[in-house]
Amino acid sequence: MTHKELHDYLLSFPDSWLDFPFGEGTSVYKVGRTESSGGKMFALIADESKPLRISLKCDPQLAERLREVYETVLPGYHLSKKHWNTIILTGQVPDDELKSLMHVSYDLVTGQAT
Repeated sequence: MTHKELHDYLLSFPDSWLDFPFGEGTSVYKVGRTESSGGKMFALIADESKPLRISLKCDPQLAERLREVYETVLPGYHLSKKHWNTIILTGQVPDDELKSLMHVSYDLVTGQAT
């Protein structure tokens, strides 16, 4: 997926919006009613990374399994290594699985995870 495709997909989730709390270069996708509420992060994209990298919240057991299956899934960069994965977008993780992981992250943050 391209940066634009990721951006559009992440903003398609209800009440999601883009923020730059860490400065330009790191797109932070949050969920919350308004920007003034602060919101909760559910995805981060290292905008200038080549290949592109996205960090997503993840169930700890699923996070470990993904790291075992894919060499491009790493513990969260500058995030909780237990609850976040950073995925290097080389094509190793299929787009449909990546979209599923974005849903998982959003659901975990919004409390909709089952």
